[in-house]
Amino acid sequence: MKQTEKNLVILLALTVISGGLALYAYFGVMKPETAELERMEQHEKIFATPEPDEATKDGGTAALVFTQLSVQAKGVTATLERQGETWRLTSPVSAKAEKWVVDAITSQLQSAKFKTTVDEAPTDADLEKYGLKPPVFMVTAKAYAPDASGGGKEDPARQRTVTLYGGIENTFDGSVYVRREGDARVYAAEGSVRYALEKDIYALRDKEFLGLDPTHVQALDVTAKTGAYALEREATGSWRLTKPSAQRADADRVKRLIQSLKDQRALAFPTDSAEERTKLGLDTPLVDARFTLTSGEPVRVRFSLKQDATGTKVYALREQGSNVLLAEMPEAVLHLLDVNLAELRDKTVLAFRIEDVKRLVIHPGGSAAPIVLAHMNPDAGTLDGWRVQAPQAGMAQVLKVASLLKTLHTLKASAYGEAKPKKWETYGITESSRGVSLLDASGKELARLWIGSEVLDKMGTVYVRGAGTEVMEVDSARLSELPSRPEDVMEAAPAASATDAGSPVAQP
Repeated sequence: MKQTEKNLVILLALTVISGGLALYAYFGVMKPETAELERMEQHEKIFATPEPDEATKDGGTAALVFTQLSVQAKGVTATLERQGETWRLTSPVSAKAEKWVVDAITSQLQSAKFKTTVDEAPTDADLEKYGLKPPVFMVTAKAYAPDASGGGKEDPARQRTVTLYGGIENTFDGSVYVRREGDARVYAAEGSVRYALEKDIYALRDKEFLGLDPTHVQALDVTAKTGAYALEREATGSWRLTKPSAQRADADRVKRLIQSLKDQRALAFPTDSAEERTKLGLDTPLVDARFTLTSGEPVRVRFSLKQDATGTKVYALREQGSNVLLAEMPEAVLHLLDVNLAELRDKTVLAFRIEDVKRLVIHPGGSAAPIVLAHMNPDAGTLDGWRVQAPQAGMAQVLKVASLLKTLHTLKASAYGEAKPKKWETYGITESSRGVSLLDASGKELARLWIGSEVLDKMGTVYVRGAGTEVMEVDSARLSELPSRPEDVMEAAPAASATDAGSPVAQP
């Protein structure tokens, strides 16, 4: 055999040997070590994770779907159940659960890991030292690992349960001692685990008191210290006061009123009973309100003010059919429904839609001729095609018409005066007063504004008459755009050329 052939044989043998060593290293050493690391990682997690055969389509592991929680803290055990996409407390009370609190619990259970093993075989004395006998808090969670289609809830092989016992805080690093059912060891976990899991009944309950969608409120009837009033929503979405008198209501103010009450959060949940309601003054409430909804039973809400050894407290009772909620509320809640009627009245001076206006008749006042503007092209946009028709003809300034319509549409009263004056002349309002009429394409009057005299002792404020039957006061500066002569709204005529003027033209 030649030397070259010997070298090739030796090289081939070395290759085979090195390959064998590599395979041995992988299958005999690295793979078992990798498997052990994966096993340890699985072991370090608080909650059991899906098995390898429970992978999602993209190759990852499916997130657990939690179905039930039992949380024991401060001597009380609360049970929560998943109902569709929401969670409810089912024991010791039936109530909606606080979503972000439940989300924090399930997130920690699924993602949190033990920091380290503190004690492999603790004695009873050790467990007492760690605050684990008895535990400071305890959480039992049930979940299932969904299959590729998201099912598997009823499959016993996919169901997971873990009970975690929490102890005291390690003041050295803020961690908490924990133990898992079926595992004798004591572990240390991040302090965030304790913060998320150690929750009492109040923390687990949804704090919203009103518990209804403001857009579903159709009527509101309130009896309060300052008086009684009733509101009804119209088909257009606007609101009307129906008590103590029928008049337009400020829709934005009504919406804010209901939303403000919805935003209030309970400070505590006393145990409800007839005796407790009487003791807290809810039989003779300071505010008594009834909400009528688009569907379902109406909601009655009562508020009372009670003085005790710790100070003044506000209590509220919410009733809807058989569902009753008693809560302690912030003191500010008393003033949300107990409002002055002037706040609820609609201060809009004129009620019309800009797109409906096809003709404007501006009254300069006195004996001056009206200025008439007409929308000449019904197919054009709202602001296109406006012309001045009288007392002289010409194109109107588009921007000025647009600004005037917007001003009239958004004009608000600063105050109300006499409700139904017998003599409008007292306020300087007559048929010859300065003002404006807005008409549609058929000539029907949509709105009319009369401007009267200046309000006594209120410089810059004038009396006006608008859509309602009451006298209103308006900032006169808001009416400064109202034209008083045709030239104020007409486009300027083009400058005459020398030829047009008859001037001699230079000859070449």
